Amino acid sequence: MNSTHAMTTYQVDLFRVPMSGPGDLSGLHRLVAEGQLDPHDIVAVLGKTEGNGCVNDFTREYASKSFASALASYLGCTPEEIEQRVALVMSGGTEGVLSPHASIFARRPVAEKSGGGKRLAVGVAHTREFLPEELGRAIQVEETARAVEAAMRDAGIDDVADVHFVQIKCPLLTSERVKAALARGKTTITDEPYASMGYSRGASALGVAVALGEIPVGVKDEAILSDWGLYSTTASTSAGIELLQSAIVVMGNSARAAGDTIIGHAVMRDAIDLRGVLAAFASVGLDAGADLSETGSARVVNVFAKAEAAPDGRVRGARHTMLDDSDINSTRHARAAVGGMLAAVSGTGMIYVSGGAEHQGPPGGGPIAVVAKVG
Repeated sequence: MNSTHAMTTYQVDLFRVPMSGPGDLSGLHRLVAEGQLDPHDIVAVLGKTEGNGCVNDFTREYASKSFASALASYLGCTPEEIEQRVALVMSGGTEGVLSPHASIFARRPVAEKSGGGKRLAVGVAHTREFLPEELGRAIQVEETARAVEAAMRDAGIDDVADVHFVQIKCPLLTSERVKAALARGKTTITDEPYASMGYSRGASALGVAVALGEIPVGVKDEAILSDWGLYSTTASTSAGIELLQSAIVVMGNSARAAGDTIIGHAVMRDAIDLRGVLAAFASVGLDAGADLSETGSARVVNVFAKAEAAPDGRVRGARHTMLDDSDINSTRHARAAVGGMLAAVSGTGMIYVSGGAEHQGPPGGGPIAVVAKVG
């Protein structure tokens, strides 16, 4: 990956491009052809694909491999080298009004910084590959915390208060991976592939919380998916079948960063917390009630958020049925509900909403971050 350590000043550009399918890279190719984007500067790609977001959602792998192959041709290397150089984070599920798209982060050195204040910074890192028996346990928390700290250094962010969103793509268990562990005399946290997604997401989120000092170090195995008082206010984690290690993308603001873009965040306490959404927009200087006219919304570069069905089965005292629906998974319900609320505020369905918010904000809620042009 490109490191910012040797850079005096750098600029992060975020490009949001629509996708007609998980293999549609026309937006990437157009940016390169027009000279707006140098593929050598790309450090991360966050995609929303139209799969089901569950274990068998291969749209994530398809999109990741497509980006890796395309970037490899631009950079003259192998797709495997791209996967180590660039954080490719694909989140499945564009239910309701959510629209498939990719957020492409590019970081480049600049001669000088115009204007004062901190600006959008991004850093990436990868954990080592996890063994099946390590997923959902304390060792995943510890390894993730180390990688988050490395990504902060890569971004040039010194103060944890300047971190506003940490996106992680983490592995999950498959039947084959469970059997491989058993063959070595090891046991996994669960033998259910779908359940493993929650454990991996939760452990990853607690790793963020440890790295940012939100909770004490030394998280125990039994606290994961049990002690809901432990959570991060900036973590967004997504599990996928397409990788064995975790990819970390830290977003924040840094005095070393140039440009005209900033990021801020807030926390939704539940799936209908409009006040939390408005607070996130206010954190970047936008009054969502007044500013997000056709002109004002042009300042919004993208919105990133987590969504989940409240685990106690209620939203502000009213019973919900998302956890009891045998036809549609609860994460799909949650993405559609939260996505609709956020789209109404931001004026577009081309926003990044990820389901499954274990230890990512309070139970039933989740963090929301807004990237916007400085007013």
